[in-house]
Amino acid sequence: MERGKPSRTAYSAALYRAEHQVLDGASVLRDPLAVRLTGRRDRESRTALRLFIAMRSRFAEDALAAAVARGTRRLVILGAGLDTFAYRNPYDNLDVVEVDHPDTQAWKRARLREAGIEPPPSVHYQPVDFERDALHIEPGAFVIWLGVVPYLTQAAIDATLAAIPADVVFDYGMPPSSMPDDRRAGLEARADRVAGLGEPWRTFYRPAELAEVLRERGFAVVEDLGPAQLAQRYLDRTDLPADTPGGHVIHARRG
Repeated sequence: MERGKPSRTAYSAALYRAEHQVLDGASVLRDPLAVRLTGRRDRESRTALRLFIAMRSRFAEDALAAAVARGTRRLVILGAGLDTFAYRNPYDNLDVVEVDHPDTQAWKRARLREAGIEPPPSVHYQPVDFERDALHIEPGAFVIWLGVVPYLTQAAIDATLAAIPADVVFDYGMPPSSMPDDRRAGLEARADRVAGLGEPWRTFYRPAELAEVLRERGFAVVEDLGPAQLAQRYLDRTDLPADTPGGHVIHARRG
């Protein structure tokens, strides 16, 4: 992202969550605050990407619910962008720490004020530049890290993983070379668009490769869902081949 400016892709992700409320009837994720934060309700958008963004948030929030049931009392959201979970948090004993680039964080807090959304006492803010700053996460915290990993170098990913004490949910993209020709062209066009916003994609993984990366850094994969598995769980669709390439959401645990 450009210095002195908020993340443009963070705004785009919030738009997709807002549009999901209207165009899909919030069928996967209920996030009415996304509409208030973005002010957008009915923009036509790419259905597959819109649903993926809704599903990755739902997957993360489902995993968090299980962690809270086990006793987790702190959530850390890395690269929080315009994520709204902290402001609709249903858990009385869960503190939420939003970690993001200082420019994006200041922009978000201004948008919250404009939308009349008051941060509850359980919300805390931690400004961090993932490529430059050391990250400190309290032991036992559950970490959600969505929409960030593809934009980081491997060194920045490694530094962040080293700071994660327990569970983490994040998403990743498979390399364009793994896609069929028609999908590859669309992915490359999208890569060009985000690069034009000053936020190029830097890192891709195949599932087996990422599992090995995580194993070497002390994590075990709890669950890794690709397009077919996400569609089956959240859309009740069984028509996609199990190995359909595309975006993945993964839950990993240290130890």
